[in-house]
Amino acid sequence: MIKTGKRIWNYITTVLVAVVAILALLLVGARLVGLQVFTVLSGSMEPTYHVGSLIYVKKVDAVKLETGDVITFLLDEDTVATHRVVEVVPDETDPSVIRFRTKGDANNAEDGSLVHYKNVIGTPIFSIPKLGYVANYIQNPPGTYVALSAGAILLLLVFLPDLFSDEKEKQEAGATSAKPEDDTP
Repeated sequence: MIKTGKRIWNYITTVLVAVVAILALLLVGARLVGLQVFTVLSGSMEPTYHVGSLIYVKKVDAVKLETGDVITFLLDEDTVATHRVVEVVPDETDPSVIRFRTKGDANNAEDGSLVHYKNVIGTPIFSIPKLGYVANYIQNPPGTYVALSAGAILLLLVFLPDLFSDEKEKQEAGATSAKPEDDTP
């Protein structure tokens, strides 16, 4: 009975650790291969990218971008957007400078200002629906504290049974190795 419970416990903790490892890989590991990760916060690119999706953006040479490409770019210092290029606009005075006219797929009108090529972060290569909600929650308090606490609890759940079983085994080993006293003179 105890061995069955231990197997079930090991299976549950293994699944939990695997889920946490996969989430960490999806959220942080992508940066190791040169991708930037962003959460879609508005419906301007529906149905291409749904609200709450996590998009993975690869750096791209802005000169190679064409009409129809989707780009992720800086609107200002604090705001990142992902929209489709509807026109490549060369600068009238300096042909080496290009700008992009963009539009969200779900928007009726083009964006109000042009995107300078230096503001282009890259182009999305894939997305994972709904995972952006998790990433956004974890990146801001109280989600950060919940994630750290959950990680600590998970570590305890993984290692505590082993600590207690070692103590139990030592006690059982000590009880079986004790010799009965001999009453002979």
